[in-house]
Amino acid sequence: MVEDRARKLGFDTFAVTRPDSVPGLPDRLARWLVDGHHGDMAWMGDRADQRAAPSALWDDVRSIVMLGLNAAPDQDPLDNLARKDRGTIASYAQRRDYHEVIKGKLKEIGGLLSARSGRPAKVFVDTAPVMEKPLAAAAGLGWQGKHTVLISREFGNWMLLGAIYSAAELEPDAPGRDSCGTCRRCLDICPTGAFPEPYRLDARRCISYLTIEHAGPIPHEFREAIGNRIFGCDDCLAVCPWNKFAERAGEAKMAVRADLASPSLAELARLDDAAFRAFFAGTPVKRTGRDRFLRNVLIAIGNSGDPALAEEAARCLDDPAPVVRGAAVWACGQLLDDDRVGALRAMHAPIERDATVREEWHALNPCPSSAKGREPGAVTSRL
Repeated sequence: MVEDRARKLGFDTFAVTRPDSVPGLPDRLARWLVDGHHGDMAWMGDRADQRAAPSALWDDVRSIVMLGLNAAPDQDPLDNLARKDRGTIASYAQRRDYHEVIKGKLKEIGGLLSARSGRPAKVFVDTAPVMEKPLAAAAGLGWQGKHTVLISREFGNWMLLGAIYSAAELEPDAPGRDSCGTCRRCLDICPTGAFPEPYRLDARRCISYLTIEHAGPIPHEFREAIGNRIFGCDDCLAVCPWNKFAERAGEAKMAVRADLASPSLAELARLDDAAFRAFFAGTPVKRTGRDRFLRNVLIAIGNSGDPALAEEAARCLDDPAPVVRGAAVWACGQLLDDDRVGALRAMHAPIERDATVREEWHALNPCPSSAKGREPGAVTSRL
């Protein structure tokens, strides 16, 4: 059976739904886009018709097979947030890029489906305008929780999803049933208030969006709340009570890399482009690019409260990338006393050509209040 082969390939769930199984999806998506909750992700609106209706993406689709691969972490993702000199990377990104792991498996399953039915199939894993979560809920893999992520009774909210569009008429499974009840732990823990109401996410306030999708300077109002999260955020996922049933991921290719579980901020701040690409090769982190990632690292350094890390921030004031220099200015302002910040300003601000970085220097005027009262003695070589 196709489902048996899917499980042997490492998939934990397998279910079928129809392309018209989520009739309210067009209105939900349209409202989200009109409200601007997609932020800079213009691609969400570019092919909105295909996202909202699978048949608009492929008019031959008659059935959709949704598969899930459990990626539950082997420890509490929130534990590392207290280690201020270390970076916190979202659990899924501490592993090999799931796109690479899942796509080949999906192609094999899609081939088996085509061979059995005599009808073509197409596979997708977060690489096309496919709304995997509502389709997975319609197929019965779980339900979309108040944090909008799919929740499974068996695996909590840690499943990675893949979709196979088939031209064959397959028997659909029963849809999932919302079992969140009155729980709102995922909403209450969000550091930036990214949920305007249950079941709605404003990506512009989400740390995952800000540290991964957002390309420019991170807005000041969110910087302290980001803490040491340098790629993504697991807070709303980690507190879901349904996770108590989840076992750690069984797929060997999805094992956590030990060096990504709690990496040193000081070491990360020294990565040039080549070193960044080498260190994060094969992981989801690589796609952000070195400059955006170092921006995140410097925000975390600024939040560390550790003056010893100010040397790393000061060194980045000469970085070629404006988004890195701007974050370095903020970090220095958070960690250094007024005299030292003034000396750095005198050295760098007059020759700064980028408007966004000049704004960062101006924001420190007359002095960074958060640095008042700090003991001197952190950075000497640069001042």
